[in-house]
Amino acid sequence: MSLDGWNTLLVLGGIRSGKSEFAESLVADAPTVRYLATAADAGDDPEWAARLAAHRARRPASWRTEETAADPRRLADVIASARPEETLLVDDLGGWVTVLLDPAHQPADDTATVDELAAAVRSCAARLVLVSPEVGLSLVPTTPLGRAFTDALGAVNRAVADACDTVVLVVAGQPCRLKPAVGQPTAAAEAPPAAVAALGQPAAGGATVPAQAGPTGELPVTPPLPGSPPVTTPQVPTGPDTVGTGGTAPTTTLSVAATDLVIQSGMDLPMPDEYAGPQAVDQLASLDLPGTGLGALEQVISFAAATQGTPTPTPWRSVRVLLVHGDHAGGVAAGTATAESARRAEQARAGQGVLARLAAESGASLQVVDAPAAAPIEHGPALSAEQVESALRYGWRLAEEAAEAGVQLLVLAACGAGTEATAAAVLAATAGAEPPAVLARVVTAGGQIDDVAWMARCAAVRDALHRTRRSSRDAVDVLAELGGGDIAVATGILLGATAHRLPVLLDGPVGVAAALTSRDLAGQARHWCLLADDGGHPAVRLAADVLGLDPLTQLRLDLGEGANALTVLPLLRSALALAAALPSRPEGDGSAEEGDEPDPVEEAEPDFHEPEPEGPGPTTTGPATEPAETAAARAG
Repeated sequence: MSLDGWNTLLVLGGIRSGKSEFAESLVADAPTVRYLATAADAGDDPEWAARLAAHRARRPASWRTEETAADPRRLADVIASARPEETLLVDDLGGWVTVLLDPAHQPADDTATVDELAAAVRSCAARLVLVSPEVGLSLVPTTPLGRAFTDALGAVNRAVADACDTVVLVVAGQPCRLKPAVGQPTAAAEAPPAAVAALGQPAAGGATVPAQAGPTGELPVTPPLPGSPPVTTPQVPTGPDTVGTGGTAPTTTLSVAATDLVIQSGMDLPMPDEYAGPQAVDQLASLDLPGTGLGALEQVISFAAATQGTPTPTPWRSVRVLLVHGDHAGGVAAGTATAESARRAEQARAGQGVLARLAAESGASLQVVDAPAAAPIEHGPALSAEQVESALRYGWRLAEEAAEAGVQLLVLAACGAGTEATAAAVLAATAGAEPPAVLARVVTAGGQIDDVAWMARCAAVRDALHRTRRSSRDAVDVLAELGGGDIAVATGILLGATAHRLPVLLDGPVGVAAALTSRDLAGQARHWCLLADDGGHPAVRLAADVLGLDPLTQLRLDLGEGANALTVLPLLRSALALAAALPSRPEGDGSAEEGDEPDPVEEAEPDFHEPEPEGPGPTTTGPATEPAETAAARAG
């Protein structure tokens, strides 16, 4: 039975139906599992104690068991606070209902407690499996207590099933899927052409389809979102000199969920753990290292600890590269070869080129995202307000899907004509920068400096800023007037990653421009970002300073936005692996214990006596002096 694409799953079944074994098989491939045991202590019931012991014996040693029987509300708290990289197994809700109805926990608002549990399941960021007995198929119990239990459990099962994205009923060891129904797609159907047109996506043949007007001649307020692009896993080429010839293994297209999300200024998103980072850095001082430590890479340990919520962070195993492809028309693209960015995007889709090769070496998946093309900003807005809204939600959803797939780190990459000048325009509008100061020199494909193209870009940015001098500097308005589709999608990715506690490795002008706009929408977003290298790019350096991001390296890499970050990623993983694996410095290594005073050392008298001068000479009370004859001879 295929159960791909689930994040929260409810397993129902009768007594001895095999529901627990089936639930355990679903999470058997997880590196660690938090097993939430809900049953109360067996007391003096040997048969019930034997059942509990059988459950414990089946659990692998790597699983961590947590008891929740003491407080029914604790189950909802644990589920709601679980992190995206975790896997939770709750066994079972029948035991939880038993504790909930226990007189020791009364009086209590049982309905509110059930609602809290359902809300926690619905918002859970981790992979979650819940087991519950199905007792609604039997006769109505003849005792008041039995009827209270079956009624309460039926209400809990309904509430949790509604909150889960998948429900399975196990009958005689055979799983039967109830939700979604067999034949019902778990992902939205492929987007119709109108959805692509709403975002200005390239249509067949490479032409950009403009947004279509409705029956009244106005653009739709909330255009439909396009389907998610496929996720590929580049493979390392086997040939000796085959950079760019590796194949790709497409994975299942991620599910698409409709959302009524509204992205606007003042969003309240989560912050990383403020205590875990400093604690992780403090622990580095106790590691058994021959030198003084990890130097600047301590920043990586602190960032990983804060975003993972633990003072002992682990290396990022699952990494996804999101390559946002979007072109800008007009003067900002001066000096750019025609269709060069499209070639780079197709190269990445085919598993070829620098980005795909580095992703393969890092074991990272790759997703190429086509953003709507932007109009010339010197003449008018880059996008309509509706296109910006749709692009933001699209980016949010891409990050959400990555988190649901178990991705632990996003690498934000970009390619497109005019991206550097557009990022300079956004930086000038949001941080007050002077465009010529943040626009890098234009280098042609042949390695020549093209100052004419650079001046054309400066003029385009200058005219755009003059055109919008009286416009609002709200982030959404800046994206519509100056930013364009790629920066809007990237901004949505950063906001969605922040909402799902997913760290992001930035690299290049589009990434830092998106970080600036996301900061103005939700100030927490920049705390989930890490800058690999500024590449010597003036706009990236200034934006990093505004955002408070210190580049981890100063390698001045220029391999393309995203490729620079992937080059640095193995170093970051090595630092995390080292910090996680090294033991603490053994005690008694010769260092003085805290509070010990050094032993006093008696100063020995030097075995030296000044010889007595021969004959009369000057008498001194200080240091010995030269004989007078020698001093006179030396002076003469």
